[in-house]
Amino acid sequence: MARVPAGDSFTPGQREWLERAVRNAEAASGLTFSLFVGVSEEDSRTYAEWLHRALADPDHSVLVMCDPEFRRLEIVTGVAARRVLDDLECRLAAAAMQTSFAGGDIVGGLAVGIQQLGEAARQPRTLHAGRRDLG
Repeated sequence: MARVPAGDSFTPGQREWLERAVRNAEAASGLTFSLFVGVSEEDSRTYAEWLHRALADPDHSVLVMCDPEFRRLEIVTGVAARRVLDDLECRLAAAAMQTSFAGGDIVGGLAVGIQQLGEAARQPRTLHAGRRDLG
């Protein structure tokens, strides 16, 4: 699955904005982010989980699935991703996205939400105890 599969529904500029949001979230968190925008099946959660399982490394991945036609938004996290990105953080990002969606801004909502997820999962800086100069 491509990182941002969306058919022809986005302009090149919108597509680049979403791809940049995904890259930024990945750089901040060390996780893999994928975005699917399109029609989901009847049970959107099951469909999103199926898409997530099809990713190359589902354990370290976060999938955001948006179905604008049926007004569905799902965020699926893998086992390792869940250690640094909990349900509350996902709900907060979903709320931010849905606020933008209500104003008619699907692309902006997705970009902000993905970046919020990446920041929430940001890996803490660590000290390297093996360095002599840290004595």
